[in-house]
Amino acid sequence: MPRGKWTNHKGRSRRFTNPEELEEQRKREEQERRWKKNNRGDDESSSEEEKPATKGDKSNSEDESESESESEEESDDNKKGVAGLIQIENPNRRQLKAKKLATLNETLDTAEPAQLSRREREEVERQRKKLHYQKLQAEGKTDEARADLARLAIIKQQRAEAAKKREDEKKEKEMAKIQKSAEMQKALGK
Repeated sequence: MPRGKWTNHKGRSRRFTNPEELEEQRKREEQERRWKKNNRGDDESSSEEEKPATKGDKSNSEDESESESESEEESDDNKKGVAGLIQIENPNRRQLKAKKLATLNETLDTAEPAQLSRREREEVERQRKKLHYQKLQAEGKTDEARADLARLAIIKQQRAEAAKKREDEKKEKEMAKIQKSAEMQKALGK
């Protein structure tokens, strides 16, 4: 016996489950489930006759499992008790009916535009206001546009005055130059 509480698995050979064994075990469990399901309300004497097959009865169990799988699908739909009487239908599920193209075109032509959500309406309104403001801005009808135009007029006036001043100074320099050259000419005696 190994010392301590836990065993060490190192050095042992690996053991894999055979796929045939897995399939056989799954079939047995499935048969047991069907047997329990079928014999819930039945008496005990009849249930002993229909017990699931053992390992030796493989061929019979496969034939039975195929026929029982078909009947199992039908038995799921036919539930016992009150559940079998109640018909459940999803009220949100819409069953689409085929519509003619002509009627669809007519309804599209006569249909009102789709109702927008609050956020969509606000977004459309915001864009419309923005375009309207830009149009007024271009025409110069807003306070901001008037202030900009006034500022531009003042700047134009300042630039015009500066240009006029530069021109006057240029003329004065030319006049001073001409006068100086004239005085030089007089002084030289020409």
